Amino acid sequence: MERALIILKPDAVQRGLVGPILSRIEQRGLKLQGLKLMQVTEALARIHYGEHEGKPFFQGLVEYITSAPVVVAVVVGKAGTVEMIRTMVGATNPAKAAPGTIRGDFGVEIGRNLIHASDSPESGERETSIFFDDAELIQQWDRATDAWIYE
Repeated sequence: MERALIILKPDAVQRGLVGPILSRIEQRGLKLQGLKLMQVTEALARIHYGEHEGKPFFQGLVEYITSAPVVVAVVVGKAGTVEMIRTMVGATNPAKAAPGTIRGDFGVEIGRNLIHASDSPESGERETSIFFDDAELIQQWDRATDAWIYE
């Protein structure tokens, strides 16, 4: 199974879009392995966005993700899950995101683009370990609908 970390950013939480966004992920057939509402600390934000440290927008990323609560989720599915989620999320700039994507339907500006999604299976594993302890994840569970989603 492949997993991805998604973060419903402060704008998604403040706008009441947690339910509609998570519904899209579940309706697609993907499974939640972990889910929590949290306040990201500056230290955690610096670890998460570490690859951008030194870039002009780094401090803005840290300030924004720590400005209000977020919802963090681990989503699992068969191979291709990360790519599927990235397609559902849409382009980073909501103004250029296709209609039908999360950012295309709900976003307007790049600085308020609602959601983070892992960009590779490796990032999914790394990011999951930043936000979740193993004890916070349901390692294996079967849904009644799985047989209707996967061959």
